[in-house]
Amino acid sequence: MHFITSLAGAAVISLAAFASATAGATAPAAPAPAAAPDAAAVKAAQELLAAMQAEKLVRSVAGASRFPNEQARVAAMAKVDKLTQTPANVYQRLSAPIAKLLSADTVTEMTRFYQSSYGQKVLKEKYNSHARLGGETAPEATKEEKAALKKPAYLKASKEFDAAEPAIRHEVFVLVKSALASA
Repeated sequence: MHFITSLAGAAVISLAAFASATAGATAPAAPAPAAAPDAAAVKAAQELLAAMQAEKLVRSVAGASRFPNEQARVAAMAKVDKLTQTPANVYQRLSAPIAKLLSADTVTEMTRFYQSSYGQKVLKEKYNSHARLGGETAPEATKEEKAALKKPAYLKASKEFDAAEPAIRHEVFVLVKSALASA
């Protein structure tokens, strides 16, 4: 049993090292605005996080983590449930790091995307679908949605958002880690 616990601890440490190495490798690819985002950028990031239902992302990151035993998993998920009870708290805590990762144009465009009918379908597929061997599949888009997805502003924002997504997941992981470390 001690071997399994040690192995699980080593896996968590190596996962954290991999996540920080991945975040460090992708962070320069995404153009970062000023080092300290202003209040408007933070507010826009909060709106983006609300549009993309970031509290569900927090739960999925925590759920994908490994724990030494079932009791540890149940205790960790209880802390995550407490954190995600008020989604505004999640948005507020993640908004500053996210504002540093994405440009204002990207935040605005991706907020618009996630608030659209197609964006809602994407979120439903992402958070409510079962696991697939081939990975995530995009839902079918209508003619109007396809036209919106071809706009240059969306294409540019989507490319920047995709490049910053590992760093965003890392920030969510840091939030989960701090929630698990507290009380």
